[in-house]
Amino acid sequence: MRILALETSTEYCSVALSRDGVLIERFELVGQKHSELLMAMLDNLLRDAKVKLSELDGIAFGAGPGSFTGVRIACGTTQGLALGANLTVLPICTLLALAEATGHSRVIAALDARMGEIYHAAYEKRQGAWAVVCEPTLCKAEVAPQVSGDGWLGVGSAFAAYGVALQQRYGAQLQAVDGAAVPHAAAIAALGAAGFALGQGVDAALAQPLYLRDKVALKTAERELIAQAKQQHA
Repeated sequence: MRILALETSTEYCSVALSRDGVLIERFELVGQKHSELLMAMLDNLLRDAKVKLSELDGIAFGAGPGSFTGVRIACGTTQGLALGANLTVLPICTLLALAEATGHSRVIAALDARMGEIYHAAYEKRQGAWAVVCEPTLCKAEVAPQVSGDGWLGVGSAFAAYGVALQQRYGAQLQAVDGAAVPHAAAIAALGAAGFALGQGVDAALAQPLYLRDKVALKTAERELIAQAKQQHA
């Protein structure tokens, strides 16, 4: 199975290809230049892997939560590529991608949402599959949802931005913290491959970002990127 993955929800931009379980990834710190660099990264990845878009089995993307602009770019680009190649797609929560990348079985994933708030979720791996302990939510760090038991790993930028509040909230329940962790396309690809194998792919037109704040209009650059993706791979 060949699954392409995109992740642009933070200041990092990454693309990955899962080919029969073997992962190839391109990962860069791009600031606000996702719309300028994403298509080139995708084209280079597919060329280096000697895989054509039409040979893929599906496209997974980081659906959020995260940067409004970033998650819309990932969703729009995925839709453009998938519609042009007649592929199904799979939205993947960026917080779940954080958990997947840790290799840990109990993860509290939290990203800095700005404005004094965090994006938060908690996951536990049970019999080889992720179970949602706390659904993705937007909240203040000091009132983040509680979890049961010990041995939790805290990951994501919220643990850097609001580390004191989160440490006070969870105390000894936290085994360790990684405030530098960001969502990676490699984790999106791995989760996507598993989801597609279970038949969870959806029509590209049905794919939507995961917003935990109100939606805002697409910017001109984002509309141009979506149109470019459709034209290049139609």
